Amino acid sequence: MFHTKANNVRKYAIILSCLLALTVFLSACSNSVDRGSDASSTESSQQETTKDPAADEAKPKTVTDVMGHEVTIPAHPERIIASYLEDPLVTLGMKPAAQWSVANGIQDYLQTDLKGIPTIAYDLPTEAVLSFNPDLLIVSSENTVGNGMYEQLSKIAPTYVLGDKISKDWRQALLKIGELLNKSPEAEQALKEYDAKAKDTKEKLTKAVGQKSAAILWLTNKQFFLVDETVSSAAVLYNDLGMLPPNLVSDIPDDKKASWNSVSLEKLAGLDADYIFLVNSDKMAGTDETLGSPIWKGLKAVKEGHVIELPSTSSWLYSGVKAGEQIMDDVLKNLVK
Repeated sequence: MFHTKANNVRKYAIILSCLLALTVFLSACSNSVDRGSDASSTESSQQETTKDPAADEAKPKTVTDVMGHEVTIPAHPERIIASYLEDPLVTLGMKPAAQWSVANGIQDYLQTDLKGIPTIAYDLPTEAVLSFNPDLLIVSSENTVGNGMYEQLSKIAPTYVLGDKISKDWRQALLKIGELLNKSPEAEQALKEYDAKAKDTKEKLTKAVGQKSAAILWLTNKQFFLVDETVSSAAVLYNDLGMLPPNLVSDIPDDKKASWNSVSLEKLAGLDADYIFLVNSDKMAGTDETLGSPIWKGLKAVKEGHVIELPSTSSWLYSGVKAGEQIMDDVLKNLVK
């Protein structure tokens, strides 16, 4: 009987030991699972915290252009045609599928960035547009898409009309195109850098020559044109750099002003300007004998040797960050010794 009781005690002891071992094992497993869950949760939380918002993929977006068209802009357009808007595209670090041209002429000042890019006529013939297989068209003027042209172009690719009002203000054009292409930070940074360069150039120019007047003349086909103070190189010279517009520009009535105003030799005789910046398209054509006339030679700036002649391939007929920066470089090169 004693042995039986002893055996029972040993049996219960063994069972109790097994239960204790099982309890310890289950407890350990539970702790391990909890620790794994906590680690996984912590790692997930860290990933969410360190995730870069900029890493999110851009998505197509639907916008309304100046003419009321609803246009779906691709997330990452790669074959853009934006005729005569190549300056903002280049500024934003992009290249078009085709570049603007007219009468076999192109924007020469951009060719460092656009070398090898095929050309397309300024009026965007649909057959030519189709041949480039674009995924986005940005059109500068409402006039370009009149008479059913918009419907034809929009069948080829999403077509956004920027409009004359924005296109004529290169700063607004750059910002709008930056917005369309998800490059607003790049557009804003480009403007900051441009303004800093303009400020520095103005300070150097003022120190070198003081406040002087300057005319910008374009000579083509033996005809002089005087640039309006609000556009192209004149906007840089007068607004950004602080030079004074000459009397002939100021005398043109507002309702008669054009971007480039024709000036006869007889009228040019009354020009009062300290400097003349001459964009000479006739020199390349070998027909610049106009500059040999007594009227031209009698101008104040000509007699004083203050004529800066620029090739027609320069940026002085254009607008934009790239154009303006090159114009400022030309001013520094010629007036700041």
